[in-house]
Amino acid sequence: MQIWLPFRRAASPTTARRRVLPALATAAVTALALSACSAPTTTPRGPEFFDWADVQIAAEGQTVKLWMWGGDDQGNAYVDDVLAPAAAVQGVTLERVPIADTKDALNRVFTELQAGRNTDGAVDLVWINGDNFRTGKQADAWFCEWTDLLPNMTLVSDSDPLLTEDFGTPVDGCEAPWHKAQFSFVYNEATVPNPPTTIEGILDWAEDNPGRFTYPAAPDFTGSAFLREVLYSVSGGYENVPSVYSDDAFAELSPALYERLDQLAPSLWREGSTYPATSEQLTKLFADGEIDLMMTYGPATLTALVENGTLPETTRVLTVEDGTLGNASFFGIPSNSGNIAGAMVVANEALSVEQQVAKADPAVWGQFTVLDLDVLSADDRALFDALPQSPVVPSFDILSQNANPELSAEWVPALDDGWRTTIAAR
Repeated sequence: MQIWLPFRRAASPTTARRRVLPALATAAVTALALSACSAPTTTPRGPEFFDWADVQIAAEGQTVKLWMWGGDDQGNAYVDDVLAPAAAVQGVTLERVPIADTKDALNRVFTELQAGRNTDGAVDLVWINGDNFRTGKQADAWFCEWTDLLPNMTLVSDSDPLLTEDFGTPVDGCEAPWHKAQFSFVYNEATVPNPPTTIEGILDWAEDNPGRFTYPAAPDFTGSAFLREVLYSVSGGYENVPSVYSDDAFAELSPALYERLDQLAPSLWREGSTYPATSEQLTKLFADGEIDLMMTYGPATLTALVENGTLPETTRVLTVEDGTLGNASFFGIPSNSGNIAGAMVVANEALSVEQQVAKADPAVWGQFTVLDLDVLSADDRALFDALPQSPVVPSFDILSQNANPELSAEWVPALDDGWRTTIAAR
């Protein structure tokens, strides 16, 4: 089993010293906070670490504030009851800061940088991916080129595209992987005995069963992902949608998406007159039996929801022939954190076999591991093999078959805005 394995690297001009970090000019940060555009950098700052032992010494006694979405009870419990005690053993106090939206963390960082608070920010670590990561990276708001110092990064494949790019934005050592996710459709087999097997089949099923299907309103994360799923479907597959955003590609491809969703709307729950604002509201509709088919970007959590009676026993995850979107979640460290070393220790601990196994257990959180199981020892691999199998959720290798890549982050707000001005305004 992989445990705490501090190591020392040979000092070299290129790797021995950590990068110094840029800070943002006040005016540039102001513009960024308002427009989410990239900003120039000016004064460099940041810690320097020769090796992992340096990090450990600097981290001793630090308190790391992890800002993360607080709407997942299992995720909250995992951090409080499993990850935080493990960090404490490493001499780091981990405090979870629940937030309603990851943008809240990023905006706090921008505000502090604007005010010249460059070394003692309130945010030390952020659960992040997608557009928020891209926005922060464009502004040099993240501490970068630090993940190669984490001993447990040796357990992660350096060629896994889910981990080397985040919605098309190169990770470049600016965030450490935490877990994988697979967008999934969920149905009640008691009321849907013959579920559809394609995205278009799902839309057809919704039209054949009025009022029994809906999706969260964009820009909810899950609802936004549904838009991309339908975009792929109406475009004839993800291969026909360029990953990199352009106005021309959006103008060419998005009309078919909104036309299909407009056609679908009268068949939705409440005839499409309103939409759930969040994925939690969508799940409640499913739990209350108001709809028979829903969606989630966190299928691994469903097992516990069935076991505790929140969802019906006949809840099942649908495997879709088209494949579904897959991505990964990461930890990012703001450039103005005052506890960068402690944050690195937490990120490394989160990548340990013990933590990844615990987090993958459906009874704990049920998140899919980012570790490369092929590089683990036989004993460590056996820990993953011994995890309980769920009657609700297929294993990740089955669920991720024919997985579709995420589009670049620029697509997300464009598609969301288009949905608001067409479907929501209808």
